[in-house]
Amino acid sequence: MKKIPAIISGFVLAVGLLSLVPVSFGTPEYTKKEKKGCAVCHVTAKSKELNDVGKCYEAKKDMKACSK
Repeated sequence: MKKIPAIISGFVLAVGLLSLVPVSFGTPEYTKKEKKGCAVCHVTAKSKELNDVGKCYEAKKDMKACSK
């Protein structure tokens, strides 16, 4: 019974730490892989909002199929 508070505390700590990690799907690795800048897929380079090419790439994971 004494282990239950420790387990609960550990779980709460783990959830708290995971909530601090930002969710990011577009990464610098994509720019290296595709040899394209961020603004090709995003409305602006600093925006998380995707344009049509970005939405296509998100679905197909193939820049050749999405390029204009």
